[in-house]
Amino acid sequence: MIVLGIDPGLASTGYGVVQRRGGRLLALDGGTIETAPALPLERRLTLLHARLLELIQTHRCESVALESLYFGRNAHSAFAVGQARGVCMLAAGQHGLSCASYTPQQIKSAVCGQGRAPKDQVARMVSALLRLPSVPASDHATDALAVAVCHINAAPLAGAIAAAAHAGSDAAAHAGSIAAAARAGGGR
Repeated sequence: MIVLGIDPGLASTGYGVVQRRGGRLLALDGGTIETAPALPLERRLTLLHARLLELIQTHRCESVALESLYFGRNAHSAFAVGQARGVCMLAAGQHGLSCASYTPQQIKSAVCGQGRAPKDQVARMVSALLRLPSVPASDHATDALAVAVCHINAAPLAGAIAAAAHAGSDAAAHAGSIAAAARAGGGR
């Protein structure tokens, strides 16, 4: 499984490509996509979109995972992050990829074992889990790699839940058809 993890932002979007090979996690790529504040918004979003498409194609990503939008006090920056997030989802959708979303607490819990871990602890754990020679250069890249790790570790559970739900709906449909047949047969 190859996952593109994304920490969305308009000025700086972190990305991390992580693969599970056997029982081991490998970082295939990671960094930031920067857009210049002087550029018009539509140009910045276009540049972000093009780079994400390139990453998805280059690494043959099978899934995309995003950090959830955090609404702080600054509505303007939350709106800009939301626009960047939409572009990320569009890039995933254009390739037919599923797009999962995780809160910062879920990501920290998956990587560090507790949802209130400080950034330096997340960076150290990401480095350890992915066997990196050093912590990533930017917080955004670290966060994106952590999102990908979170998704890869959550995927088996999510798949099992989906399979159980599907099996449950199949069983319910089968039971419903048996009940309908019994009612139809009992009315003769």
